[in-house]
Amino acid sequence: MQTIGLPFDWSRAQVASITSRVRNIYVLSQQGHDLQAAAQIADGKATPDKDRSWPEAKTRFRSQKLDHGAAIKPTTWDQKYEPVLSMAVELLTAAKPPTSPADLLDACLRSWAPGSRSRQIRAQVLAQFLKYCVEREHFPESWRPPAELRSHIGVPSAAVAPGHQKGDPFSDLEVLSLLESLPVGAAGRRWADALQLMAELGLRPVELQHLTVRTDPGSGQPLWWCSYRKRSGGGMTAPRWIHPLPLTDWDGRRMNWQLLPRWRAGAIELPPLGSVESASDAINTYLKRQKGWQELRKRLAARGERAVPYSFRHGYSLRGHQLGIDPGSVALSMGHSLEVHLRSYPWASTSGAAAAFARALGNPLTPLGATPTASPSAPGSAP
Repeated sequence: MQTIGLPFDWSRAQVASITSRVRNIYVLSQQGHDLQAAAQIADGKATPDKDRSWPEAKTRFRSQKLDHGAAIKPTTWDQKYEPVLSMAVELLTAAKPPTSPADLLDACLRSWAPGSRSRQIRAQVLAQFLKYCVEREHFPESWRPPAELRSHIGVPSAAVAPGHQKGDPFSDLEVLSLLESLPVGAAGRRWADALQLMAELGLRPVELQHLTVRTDPGSGQPLWWCSYRKRSGGGMTAPRWIHPLPLTDWDGRRMNWQLLPRWRAGAIELPPLGSVESASDAINTYLKRQKGWQELRKRLAARGERAVPYSFRHGYSLRGHQLGIDPGSVALSMGHSLEVHLRSYPWASTSGAAAAFARALGNPLTPLGATPTASPSAPGSAP
C-alpha cells in the first residue's frame, strides 16, 4: 500500500481544491502511474511524456473544436489556432520547455504588439488549449491557464500603436458620402447594406451575424433583435431589442432604407464576414480598399479624430443624443450599461447635465456646437 500527503489545509475552504486534486490523481493512476508518480504529476512536479502528450493533445483538441460544441470552421483553425498552438507545442517539447502557463503565454505572445487584436486572439486560443489539456487530457492542474489574461495581452502604447486608439463618431452626412462612393454591383450592395445596418442600428461589427427580427410583445410590431452577448467586466451583456435611428440627408430628410422589411423578405445578403472573431477585421479590410474610406479617414485625421469600423456605432450614440433621447434608453438599445455609455460617450453626460440645468432654470438650451445669439439687455443689466 502506498500513501501520500496532499499540500492542503484540512478545512472547508479547501474542499474544492482537495476534491479536484484527488480526482486528477485517480485518473492518472488509472493511466498506469503509481500513486507517488500520479501525485507528482498532479502537483506539477513532474510532467507526462512531453514528446507524446502535447502533440497528441493538440490533435485531439483540433477534433474537439471542429466536430463538437460550438464548432469552428477549418479555415478558422488554420488562421487562428494552428499558428500559436504549433509554436506552443514546439516550445513544450523542446529541451528546456516553459514550466508554467504564464511562461508559455509570454513566449508565444511576445512577437505581437501589446494590446493588439492578434495578441488577444492568440492568448485566448492558448488558454482554451491549456484548459482542455487539464480538464480533458488530465494534465497537471498546474497547467491550468490564468483566469485573467490581461497582463499577458497588455495594452497598446499610443506612441507605437495609434491604430488601436478609440475611434470617433461619423456624422450622418459622412456616412452618406461614404455609401455613395462604394462600387456599384452585387458585392457593393452587400457591403452597403452591412454599413447601413451598423449606422442605423448602432451595431458592433460582430452583431451583424446575430441580427434577427422578432415581434415586440408590447406593440405587436416587428422589431430588430440582437442575440449577441458580449463578455464584460460585470459578466455577460443580455440579448436586446434595437431601435433604429435613421440618418438625415443634406436636405434634412430622414433616410428610409427599408432595412427591416427587406430583411424580412430575405432581400438583404450580408458580405462574407468570417468567424465571430474576424468580423471587424473583414469590414476594416474591405473599407481600407475603398477610396471613399481613405478620404474619410483623412478628413477625420485633419481634425484630430480617427475613423474605424466602430465609428458607425459611435455615430448612432451621437445621433440619439442630438435627438434628445435619454442616455439610459440609448444605452439599452446599444447593449451596454448606462455607466459604460456615459464613460464611453462624454456628450451623453456633459451636455446632458447642461440641458438639465437649463430646463430647471427655464432657459433655452443652445444647440451643441452652435454660437449663442446676443439678446437685448435689460436696462441696467450687464451685457
